[in-house]
Amino acid sequence: MDIRERIDGLVAEAVREGQAPGIVAAVATGDEIHVARAGVMAVDGPPMRFDALFRIASISKPMTAAAVLSLVQDGLLELDGPVDALLPELADRRVLREPDGPLDDTVPARRPVTVRDLLTFTWGFGMQGAMFAAEEPWPIVTAAQERELHTFEPPRPADMLDPDTWMARLGELPLMAQPGERWLYQSGAQVLSVLASRAAEAPLDEVLRTRVFEPLGMRDTAFHSSETDRIPTAYARIDGELTVTDPPDGQWSRPPAFSDGSACLLSTARDVVAFGRMLLRGGGPVLRPEMAAEMTRNQLTDEQRSRVWPGFDLLDGRGWGYGLSIYDGCYGWDGGLGTAWANDPARDLTVVVMTQRAWDETGPPAVCADVLAAARAA
Repeated sequence: MDIRERIDGLVAEAVREGQAPGIVAAVATGDEIHVARAGVMAVDGPPMRFDALFRIASISKPMTAAAVLSLVQDGLLELDGPVDALLPELADRRVLREPDGPLDDTVPARRPVTVRDLLTFTWGFGMQGAMFAAEEPWPIVTAAQERELHTFEPPRPADMLDPDTWMARLGELPLMAQPGERWLYQSGAQVLSVLASRAAEAPLDEVLRTRVFEPLGMRDTAFHSSETDRIPTAYARIDGELTVTDPPDGQWSRPPAFSDGSACLLSTARDVVAFGRMLLRGGGPVLRPEMAAEMTRNQLTDEQRSRVWPGFDLLDGRGWGYGLSIYDGCYGWDGGLGTAWANDPARDLTVVVMTQRAWDETGPPAVCADVLAAARAA
């Protein structure tokens, strides 16, 4: 069977199985791209569009990392330099003795936070599995919720504070680990969003647009869209039932107060392919080849990997570059609202799968892995 027919069949079958109401998948190699679609924009809604704007969630992270690395290239940021000058809220950090301990039981940070720490998620603050399994909420989790940081939960762009207020409130909290000690998910990309904006003296949406999206022809990638007919209804499976979590005219239909580059972008399958192909082709015109190579190789030491706290398996068998994961000869990252992107350099292959159904206890919709496996096998 032709690979295009195989991908079309997988996408159609996934919709028939109820994995998601609608799916768009793209497979690119060389100068060729095949885009498949099936299903609907919403239950009982119109057919899924090829140009649907999906909430790509954490696929935003590598795009933000690429923008930050372009600022490093231009001398506006120093990879191993402290961030204190641009982020004074992070100067003179205190660190919790125990991540689940009281907020006033701290020790001084051994060194400042660097740009590299933020890119590798080893700066000392973020999600880890044990905080979600705890019988009682950890004080640091409660404090983050009280400050409306939205850093330990799914993206809600319309509920975010403005960047300076967000950063000031984050600065009121201690770190959970010493800088450089442990990999902790999510929050580093939010801090990078503020850092990039301050370094470039422009809002993050403008930094991303001028440094990444426009050079790559990613015309449809942004933090919001007024074209709500292109935004699929978002769902999650709750108690076995498909439940609406965000309508087309919801969280992503208006400009957010904080352009949060950790998880809040909208994009199309073709735009994400364009980003993936840029990295496979050496980074141009966004990054120099040596910077693209650094972004896509494992940056974690064996010691850092050994210190990933139990209960959080995102790095199970994986490495971490700058804003993305490295695994099984591939690199890329997935979005918890139902999207996936992977590059396979050995096959010159980029695979993107977009659905509007969030991960659940079983993980992402199976079609995300199935399309990648079929494309690699072909």
